[in-house]
Amino acid sequence: MNNNHTVKEKKKITVKSICFTAVMAALIFVFTFTFKIPLGNGYTHLGDAIIFLSIPLLGSKKSCFAAGIGAALADVIGGYTIWVPPTFCIKLLLVLICGIFAEKLMKNKFFGYIIGAVLGGVFQIAAYTLVKIVLFDKAYAFSSLPTLAIQTAVGIAVALVFIAMFNKTNVTAKLRKMAE
Repeated sequence: MNNNHTVKEKKKITVKSICFTAVMAALIFVFTFTFKIPLGNGYTHLGDAIIFLSIPLLGSKKSCFAAGIGAALADVIGGYTIWVPPTFCIKLLLVLICGIFAEKLMKNKFFGYIIGAVLGGVFQIAAYTLVKIVLFDKAYAFSSLPTLAIQTAVGIAVALVFIAMFNKTNVTAKLRKMAE
């Protein structure tokens, strides 16, 4: 008996989709590790902009791994090994939150993306603050809130500018199709 009608066809993982995910992870690493901007009691970076940009380009499933791997690798290479597990988990969940709104809950994908990015950003700020409380203390955690909020807001804003441009020029659709 043929079960083609009762069993959903699984999407194949292709070498091309793995390569696109790896390239996005590499871009996230480079923009996190290389473009450090001193701010407050630490630094900020543009890696979050690439993370937020990766969601409409790759889709949330692939992008969550690119975000987790790219950001965690920046922590490993940068000497912040204590941050590798939290960073991997926080960035992965940030993308999943954004992706749920952009891909599942909202009819208007761009508006859903904006809502998801803001909620994912709030999650990131809260999660990193909680980790800092556990690893260090409340004073350090709360003193770094402005830096983290700026990093997240700038990441969302920069990504939105590029996504709007990419959508107008049909680049988003072309890249998404190539990444499948």
